[in-house]
Amino acid sequence: MAFPDLLETLGDWTSEIKGRLQSNFSLAPYTWFRVGGAAQLLFNPADEADLAFFLKNLPADIPVTVIGLGSNLLVREGGVEGVVIRLSGKSFSAIEVDGNYKVHVGAAMPDMRFATQMAKQGIAGFAFYKGIPGSIGGALRMNAGAHGAETKERLISARAVDRQGNVHILTPEDLKHEYRSCGVPADFIFTQATYQGEAGDPNELKTEMDEVSTYREENQPTKERTGGSTFKNPDGLSAWKLVDEAGFRGFELGGAQVSPKHTNFLINTGDATAEDIERLGEMVRGKVRKQTGLELHWEIKRIGCHAEGVSIPEFLEDGEA
Repeated sequence: MAFPDLLETLGDWTSEIKGRLQSNFSLAPYTWFRVGGAAQLLFNPADEADLAFFLKNLPADIPVTVIGLGSNLLVREGGVEGVVIRLSGKSFSAIEVDGNYKVHVGAAMPDMRFATQMAKQGIAGFAFYKGIPGSIGGALRMNAGAHGAETKERLISARAVDRQGNVHILTPEDLKHEYRSCGVPADFIFTQATYQGEAGDPNELKTEMDEVSTYREENQPTKERTGGSTFKNPDGLSAWKLVDEAGFRGFELGGAQVSPKHTNFLINTGDATAEDIERLGEMVRGKVRKQTGLELHWEIKRIGCHAEGVSIPEFLEDGEA
């Protein structure tokens, strides 16, 4: 599906943009599932000021969607209307270390790379990021965590740009981090985080990260086209166990599959569509609710519209696929 060229309607002010604007740009290569439609207009800002200028001038009725590394993202085949913003480049991936192990890092920095760089510099407190396949911006939005540690535990502040182009410096109290969520308005775009690290031995930190990586490789389908953890864990329970007990381990629908290795991961086996993946997820949710009365909530972010004629109800029951 091709959208009308939005760039042609925005006006001359776009000539002052330093970043890249691309119409009807396929988002599939930007997601780990490698499926989905196009962005009506994709914007890669050059830096925070460029992002703020763009948002300040963009008409308020044009929707804005933000994506990161695409590790926990499903783009529907109908594509994403309006503007999709993706932070990339040196400006959003820079790391600066102040005295006393205070670290400033751009929102586009991959979590795993951040962990590695901190270890090399002998700065402890971030090894858990080695097991999170996302970016710092996503970690701020979702309070990403692994192996008993969470983003909020090291966070001092964050920078973000709102829909009107205003820059905010946010405290942990502003962020209101909880399990896989934060209290910042959905239209705020994170640009940088400031963390408090501590002194550590590079060799010990490398060993710690190697253990995280080994655990992940042994227990998760890291070599597959997947979107990370599909569902949030209900209070006191494990989503993977509920999915497993519902009989979905290895179950396939079209080109989508529930991972035989870890049942809270959905896989594109090679020719899946976004519809296959989302429909399979809703089948899982329907069966789990029917068996247990519990409602699994998506952790994967689903964006865009379905292809023409496609409709996927929530909590699909047996026989509805």
